[in-house]
Amino acid sequence: MQVTVLLFATLKDAAGLSRFAVQLNGDQSTVGQVREEVARIHPRLGAYLPTAIAAVNKEYAFPADPVKEGDEIAFFPPVSGGNGERETFPEIARLADQPFSTDDLIAQITTAGTGAVCVFSGMVRGQTRRDDNAHETEHLEYEAYEPMAINKMRQVIAEIRERYPLVQGIAVVQRVGRLEVGQNTIVIACASGHRDQGCFEAARYGIDRLKEIVPVWKKEVRPDGALWVEGHYTPQPDDRRS
Repeated sequence: MQVTVLLFATLKDAAGLSRFAVQLNGDQSTVGQVREEVARIHPRLGAYLPTAIAAVNKEYAFPADPVKEGDEIAFFPPVSGGNGERETFPEIARLADQPFSTDDLIAQITTAGTGAVCVFSGMVRGQTRRDDNAHETEHLEYEAYEPMAINKMRQVIAEIRERYPLVQGIAVVQRVGRLEVGQNTIVIACASGHRDQGCFEAARYGIDRLKEIVPVWKKEVRPDGALWVEGHYTPQPDDRRS
């Protein structure tokens, strides 16, 4: 099944085009599935599509709405209202099963007003010391409770915004699966207009909070066996999203 996708404003600029065809599997689909396929085809739209408004055949549409052969699906940001509301900035919360480019991630969360980006990047260590014992790590295996992990990553982003209101674009990307020594495990990137507007503190808060509430676990695989590494934080009622 083929549909036509239209992009406007920031989405058009990010993708570098305004109109293209999308081929979908089967003869039935939904607006939500079209949105996912567009994000797959054009990764640079990943920061904009979650908050984009959709329309099918010139009428507002929602994720569960059906689409059919030949439909025209438009994605665009909230309509300009001139009421002085705060600008919205790109946000990325993602689990990645393949290596990704930190430079590409930074490009997705920066705007013309960005003057600083602070990036925390975790890496797989080849040597680890725990309980005063050093050991060699061959590789790590990361597992996530995926739907909940994404929701909690979005919660971390929301908490960053509450604490550091001058921060602009935010990305939280966690690797899953097998990771070799030297590979990135997690990237927290926070952009701001200037370096003194909270981007350093926001990135630090982001990684600390992720380690508390995002359900991701790692298994250390060593020459003499494997060990699941568990944390010590116990979630509290306040950790639930309101």
